[in-house]
Amino acid sequence: MLYKFKSKADGDLIMHEANGRQVLEIIGKTPGAHGIILVSEFAAAEAALNAAVAKDNQERKEATAEAKAHLADTVSLQQRAMPFIAMLHRCAKEDADVTW
Repeated sequence: MLYKFKSKADGDLIMHEANGRQVLEIIGKTPGAHGIILVSEFAAAEAALNAAVAKDNQERKEATAEAKAHLADTVSLQQRAMPFIAMLHRCAKEDADVTW
């Protein structure tokens, strides 16, 4: 399954199920076939994602220091979350909710 995030103010953002589920769980949404992120929830969603990204970056830094290259060589949460955060910014400017 893929998650397709949509908004009237932006193009579609498609994520693999595991990544979309992770982002939704981080922002406090129940993963599923359909849902909505209201404009009023964008700030909290971005704050939650930024906190999770910071934690992931720290864990990757520690893994690299401990020579656990398998974690250091994977795609980071930051790389996966940044397009979603950018979408939230663009949609906030247009006062447009995001659905999936």
